[in-house]
Formats: sequence, C-alpha cells, structure tokens
Amino acid sequence: MSKAARGFSVYLGIDIGTSSIKVILMTAAQDVLASATAPLEVMRPQPGWSEQDPNAWIAALGAAMDALKRERPAEVAAVKGIGLSGQMHGATLVAKDGAPIRPSILWNDGRSAEEARRLDADPRFHEITGNLVFPGFTAPKLAWVKTHEPENFAATAKVLLPKDFVRLYLTADAATDMSDASGTSWLDVGKRCWSPELLAATDMDESQMPKLYEGSQATGTLRPALARLWGMNGEVVVAAGGGDNAAAACGVGVTHPGAAFVSLGTSGVVFAATEAFAPNVESAVHAFCHALPNTWHQMGVILSAAGSLEWLSRLLKEPVPDLIGHLGNTPDYPAPVLFLPYLSGERTPHNDAAARGVFIGLAQESDRATLTQAVLEGVAFALADCQAALAAAGTTIPRYLAVGGGSRSKTWLTIMASALNTPIGIPEEGDYGAAFGAARLGLLAAEGGDPAEILTHPPLADTIDPVPALSEAYRDSYERWRALYPAVRDVMR
Repeated sequence: MSKAARGFSVYLGIDIGTSSIKVILMTAAQDVLASATAPLEVMRPQPGWSEQDPNAWIAALGAAMDALKRERPAEVAAVKGIGLSGQMHGATLVAKDGAPIRPSILWNDGRSAEEARRLDADPRFHEITGNLVFPGFTAPKLAWVKTHEPENFAATAKVLLPKDFVRLYLTADAATDMSDASGTSWLDVGKRCWSPELLAATDMDESQMPKLYEGSQATGTLRPALARLWGMNGEVVVAAGGGDNAAAACGVGVTHPGAAFVSLGTSGVVFAATEAFAPNVESAVHAFCHALPNTWHQMGVILSAAGSLEWLSRLLKEPVPDLIGHLGNTPDYPAPVLFLPYLSGERTPHNDAAARGVFIGLAQESDRATLTQAVLEGVAFALADCQAALAAAGTTIPRYLAVGGGSRSKTWLTIMASALNTPIGIPEEGDYGAAFGAARLGLLAAEGGDPAEILTHPPLADTIDPVPALSEAYRDSYERWRALYPAVRDVMR
C-alpha cells in the first residue's frame, strides 16, 4: 500500500526569491524530504532599476515542481497543504484577466525615490503604517507608474506582491498575508487592515488590493488542473504564508518576544519578534505584522549583504568560498580598508536610494584578502547599524540565530558576532529557511494546531561567540566606518 493510501501527509513550501524559486517537501513531523530550485534572472533596464517578468516565476515554479515530481512522485501526491513565501515589496500590476501588465518592479529598485520622498512627507503614512516610506516599498512604485506610465496605471485591476501573483496562478484568488502587506505603505499595521486614506493618497482604492489573511490561514485551494498536472490527490489547501523574512522567522521559531535572527542573504536583516506593534520611524526600523495573528516584528534591513560578496566574486572572477578562504582563520585585527556595502542604495538607517558602495584606504599592498575582509566587515558594520536602530526602538537582542546563505561561513559569523558583540547560534544541518517556514504555515492552514508547538527553534550545531579582542578593535573601526557615509553622501549624487 502506498504512503498516500495509508494517510501519509506532506506539505509543500514555495519561496519566490530574487535569484531563484525554491520548493521543499515536508512531513507532518517536519522532516524535509526533498527540495528543488529553479533560477530567476533580474532585468536592469536602467541604472538603479530592478525588474522581473512575473511569468518567469510561474515557469520556474513549474520547473522546480517537475523536478520534485520526478524525484518524489508518491510524496508529491500526498501534499495536503501549501505555504507561500516571497521577496517583499514587488509591484506586480495585473489586468482584469489576471495577466501581468508590465514587469514587476522589485524590492531593490530605486526609481521611485522622488515619489517616496513626497509620500513620506505626508504625516499620515508615518502615523498609520508606523514606517518610513522607502523607495523600495510598493506604494511609491505605483505613484511612479502613474506619472511615467499612465496607461499601465489606468489598466491596473490588482496590485500583487510576487508570492501573491504565484498564488493567483495556484488558486485564482487575489490574496495576501499581513506580513507582506506591511511592506506596501498601504497597510494600517497596528489595526491589520488596508488604509483607505493611504490608498487614496496614491489614487488607488481597496478594490485593487488583494484580500488580507493571517499567514497561517487558508486563502483557497489548489486549482484542480494543477493538482492533476502535479499528481496531487484530493483537496490541497493554500496558506496565506508570509514575506520572506517573516516566513524565515517561522522556519527558525522566531515568533515570540526575545527571539531574533540575523540573515545573510542577498540582502541582510536583523529581525526581532515583538508582542505588540512598536514603531520608531526616526530610526528607520521596519515595524511590520508577523505572519501569525496578534504578533508583530521589527527589522533593520540592508540591501546588499551576501550580494556585496557576490559582487566582489564577479569582479575578481573567483568563487565566494575561495575569496573567504584567502583569509584563513578569523582575522586578528580589522582590515585597513573600509567598505560601504550600499551597492543598491540603503534602507536602515539612511533611507537613501542614491547611496552607493565605497572602498576607502586602498593601498599598493591591498589584495584579494584585504578587499574580502573589508566587504565582510562592511556588511557586519551595516548590520550593527540595524542593531543600533532596533535598540533605539526599544528592542534589546541577547542572541541571534543565523539564517541565509552567508551564514554557512564561520569566518563571517565570527566577524559578525564580534562586530555585533552578540552570540550567534548556528542551526544544525538542515533547511530552516523561508521555504521551510512556508511549509510550516501550510501545515497550520491545512491541519490547525498550536503555532507554539509547530514553529519551534531548530537544534543548534554551534554557537559563535564574539572574540573579545576583535570586538574591542571593531569599536574603533565601526566609529570610523560610521563617519564615512556622511563624508561621501553628497558626492554620490
């Protein structure tokens, strides 16, 4: 008798990233059975722009699902719930027939800086959302489209976030979750509802918004045609899911006050769960809904974390592991070169889409190892800025969990722990990222249960403690590094 016939249940997590789509299969006991990825390309038609074709997400999802079905057909057949995660803020404009009107404008696109400044000057946005209006957020992008592409603005029936365009394909439902909606600048984050006032400020209305759900709620069921295509038996529930960071938090159990993670993905994040809505606009902290009811979180976000190291890798034509390998063990002292990792602008704490990367202190003896160490430390200092911003918002973080691809480097984590002067726990080998968190939310939507029992911390393989001598040396380097942005800000424009 097959596993499906015996009542074996499986849950699918889908994460729509910037560089790839990832899917995982998870059992009810939360064992990951298999995963698959498919690459995505970012289009940069002008400097500072960043776009993707929404139909490429669908094609990549199909390729990843085909790979899973070939590898684990019986397990795919047993899928009972699907959870979604995705890159936040992307403005995906769809027509009445559900087709995309233009490429999606992504989270790291800076074209709407002027529109963001205009909206941010309206005090209602601070009062209702509890956040600055960043150029990467969704509302200023629609303001840009209205000015520069009025025909596309007029044709927009719905504005969907990336994961929610995929949901429309899966279920035919226009829906989103509270965490992802928090990054649009249209959500009343404290009340967890769309703000008609803020929508009107951008000449939008609620009919153009997806329906709101909590991340663990079901938004619909998989279309029968897709269930047949993928060989799934019976009704498959689709959960609201979460924005990538909220879903990653669900994956590592950062869902209660005092829990926090530091993420070293393409972007970098300091993320702390909070029991109440706790905004602090002045510190440029993101105060958002979590993917669970009656829960919020604070984030400090930098736009180029591992992305900075990948840039250096492309420049020097050497793989990232080899670059880090040139450092040997953890450095004994800070690099003589300082690096600002603002390759795509910056959010926390500067909210400056025009900011750009800078090396300073280059000399004849500067080599690959010097530049690599400077990049690793520059990202660590930028995340120290985020930690300071959360502290200004009243959140103290006693320890972190490490997530993201960059967290596989113990050298980088030691630099990070020393710069933050905070221990960092490394989860045991396994997949605990956004796709896993999405699968957990799919399980909750399909089966119910207590989130506290489902969304647990992973066991730790190791804890990276700050190196006292390095932490002391970094204090001086960090102060010099912090003085760099004000000194060069005007020449970046």
